[in-house]
Amino acid sequence: MDFKLKPTKQKVKAGYKTLYISDELAEKVNKMAIDNKTSFNNVVISVLEHFFENEK
Repeated sequence: MDFKLKPTKQKVKAGYKTLYISDELAEKVNKMAIDNKTSFNNVVISVLEHFFENEK
């Protein structure tokens, strides 16, 4: 199954977390966000959701 970014969602109940990631990884995520006209956060959430949905 190919990975695809999910559309930006409506606001749902959520909490704040801080991630410390390398500058190189942050740049890759940011480029993906820019290329897909979405937010850095949406890319991270999409990747995590995709991972957990396909972990089984």
